[in-house]
Amino acid sequence: MPLEPKHIINYLFKSANDKNKSELLNLLIKRIDQLCFETCQVDRVACTLTPSCNRRFLLALRIVNEIPEIPEFCYSVHKNLVLRDFRNKTVIYKPFDSYLYMTDFFDIFFHGDYRKLDRFFAKKQFDKIRKIFDDRILYQNEDFEYLITDNYIIFKFGDRLHIISMKKNYVLCNANRESIASLELLRGLCELYIKIHFPDVRLKLYRNKFVEITTIIPKDVLTGVNSNYTPDENTSKSDQYFWNTFQKDLEALGDFCQRITLNIDFLNNLEIKLYINLETNQHFTKKQRVPLRYRDMRLILNFIYRIYNDFYVIWL
Repeated sequence: MPLEPKHIINYLFKSANDKNKSELLNLLIKRIDQLCFETCQVDRVACTLTPSCNRRFLLALRIVNEIPEIPEFCYSVHKNLVLRDFRNKTVIYKPFDSYLYMTDFFDIFFHGDYRKLDRFFAKKQFDKIRKIFDDRILYQNEDFEYLITDNYIIFKFGDRLHIISMKKNYVLCNANRESIASLELLRGLCELYIKIHFPDVRLKLYRNKFVEITTIIPKDVLTGVNSNYTPDENTSKSDQYFWNTFQKDLEALGDFCQRITLNIDFLNNLEIKLYINLETNQHFTKKQRVPLRYRDMRLILNFIYRIYNDFYVIWL
C-alpha cells in the first residue's frame, strides 16, 4: 500500500516523538517552498493558466498566517483575477474564498481612494473611512453596502461578500466555503442583511454562545390559512407555503441552527427564533461538528427574507 495523506495525519496526531514530527513537517515546508518559488513561477504561462495548487490555496496559507515571503508573480496573477471578476470580465475560474492584502483590496474596489484609505486605516480614523464609503454610495452611485464592527469590515457588493480582518490586514473576497471566524463576525453579517432586507427583524447576541434572530408571522396571516387544504389553481400563496414548504424549510434550517423555537406571542403572532453559532448540527465525526460557512448563512437569511417579505410586510 502506498503512503497516503491519512497515514501522515495519523502519525502527526499519534506520535509522541516531537523531533520526528518536526522533521516530517520541515520536509513538507521545503516541498511547498520549492513548488511556490521555483517550480510554478518559473513557467509563468503555466502559473497563470494552471497553477500547481488548486485555486492558489498556498497563497491563502501564507497570507492568513502573515508570512511575509510570498511568490510575487503568482500573487499578481491572483490579484488580477479578482480585479477581472469584479469588473465582470472573463476569468479562468471564479475567485471564491480569495485572500488579498488590504491595500490591494482597496486598489481594486476603491481605486481612486485607496491611498487615503491606507492612511486612514493606519491612523484608525474610522470617521474618514466611513465618509469615503458613504460618498461612494451617495455621489458615485456605487452599489454596495458595508458594516464596521470592532474587528471587521463587511462589504456586500451585489450577492458577493468581502470581509476585512482589521487586525490581520487581509481581506477574504467572495466569501463562500470558508467558515465564519467569530460570533462578532456572525452578528455583523446578520446585522448587515437585516439593515438592508428586513429591518423589523430582531437580532440579539448572547456572548460566547450564539446569535438569536427573531421574526414573526402575524396572527392575521395565520388565521387566513385554510384548515382544509386542497391544492388547486385558486390556492393562496399562504396556503401553498404553510401546507407544502414551511415544515421542509424548518427541517433544512435544523442542520445549520443550534435551535429553532416557535411560540405564540402576546399578540397571537407566531414568533420564530433562530439560534445560530459557529458550528452546525452536521458532523465530520461523532465529536467534531462541521463549522458554519458563509454559504450556509444564505439558506438562513433567504428563509427570513421570504417570511418577512411574503407574510410580514404585506400584513403591515
